[in-house]
Amino acid sequence: MFQSKTLRSGLAAIALAGLGLAACGPEKPLAVAPSKPPEISLAPKIIDQAGAYRNFIDRTSSISPAFVDGSSVSKAVEAGSTIESGQIMQGVMAYGAIVALEDPAFVAGVRAQAIGEAQRLQLAESLAANPYNVLGIRGSGEAASRVALVLAEDGQRLYDAGKAVKQSAYDVQKQAWSKVEVANRTERLANAKSLSAIFFDSSLSEAELRADAAARRPAGGPVEAPYSQTVVRSLAVAAMAVLGQAGSMRNENVSAVMQDPNIGSCARMTKLNTNQCLAVSKPYYEDIFCLGQHIMMDSGRCVIKASGQKEPYEPRFVPTVRPNKPTQAAAPARKPAAKKK
Repeated sequence: MFQSKTLRSGLAAIALAGLGLAACGPEKPLAVAPSKPPEISLAPKIIDQAGAYRNFIDRTSSISPAFVDGSSVSKAVEAGSTIESGQIMQGVMAYGAIVALEDPAFVAGVRAQAIGEAQRLQLAESLAANPYNVLGIRGSGEAASRVALVLAEDGQRLYDAGKAVKQSAYDVQKQAWSKVEVANRTERLANAKSLSAIFFDSSLSEAELRADAAARRPAGGPVEAPYSQTVVRSLAVAAMAVLGQAGSMRNENVSAVMQDPNIGSCARMTKLNTNQCLAVSKPYYEDIFCLGQHIMMDSGRCVIKASGQKEPYEPRFVPTVRPNKPTQAAAPARKPAAKKK
């Protein structure tokens, strides 16, 4: 309901602003002198965020569950910790914007919506004020569907890899090395915290990220509205880039668009759970569990949530009930003993 009301009000605002929409009545609308479309541009900060996200997904998803010693576990935990949790979620939107820019119909729709410099500025300001206005642009539905599917694919890949790592925590318990207490546990936790507090600049260029996004062929779809906030905001950033309003001079406006409190909360909770898990884990197989469950599976779930697609379901373990041997869970609850006077 919120989306439809917001969309209607946003479209009305655009119409009143005279952004190329047909006027009612016999009078002709004022002519707007078209100008050459600006180059599509994204600020270096957005490129770094998208690249850091891409590196995190690819690097962490490739962690193998075939651990052979404590050193291999420590290296994997360190690799999975090397990005700030908020940067992951900002990176989701930044990469989502790059994916949207690879949809020619959406790019053409943005350019058709605002053909003059004044119109482009007005439309960009409208998107900064209310990102849901982007859904009134021709081609936005197809672009939103593509962004949602690509992000969901990323999240699922990370989640599945984490599930395999988590399973290995149980599998390696038969091996003596996995039961050894982690060396320098305090330093290991401090290192994980410090690494996850660093904002990383990506080595990936805009051209490399655009090529990567263009090559993605996600399965499924089409995804129908309503779209998640992250997907909508990704499209808004992409539209601002097409309008020439997502460069370094517009960092404030773009940063305001790239805020999704729900996903930010998910990322912070994931990091909190990771730190708590590492704080209490002692043998190496418990570190493997922390890696698989929190660093990988929980982060993957956050990305899937950001995409707006269905989150993975994991059934809880239910112990087998043997005849004449009720489980502890099935035992009747005891009444509290009466207090002595």
